[in-house]
Amino acid sequence: MPGQINRYSSAFKLKVVSEIESGKYTLAKAHRVYDIQGHGTIQKWIKKYGKTHLLAKVVRIQMKDERDQVKELKKQIRTLERVLAHERIHNICWKSLVEVIDEKYGIDSKKNFGSKLPEELRDVLEKLP
Repeated sequence: MPGQINRYSSAFKLKVVSEIESGKYTLAKAHRVYDIQGHGTIQKWIKKYGKTHLLAKVVRIQMKDERDQVKELKKQIRTLERVLAHERIHNICWKSLVEVIDEKYGIDSKKNFGSKLPEELRDVLEKLP
């Protein structure tokens, strides 16, 4: 019948998919045997219900000491990321300090740092970490 829409149950779809995956039928043969009209219908069922989705997954099996080592390395990464963030902030503060000194004293500290600074400011800068 033209314009007829067929609805298939989940159990039927699973049966067709399992028969194709087991090798009982090819895709074309399943279309003929079960009189399924849509060209992509069974392919969609296989994608949804079939075992092909397992092929792309990677299963990683690790020994306990390997898991512990991975945990330790992840912990070290987090620690290093925190230290890096702290150092970046520290660097930004130093750059800001240099800009303020340049503006206040009208010097280019990149060229001649310390030579035109007042004595008390040089003493303060030397004491900083």
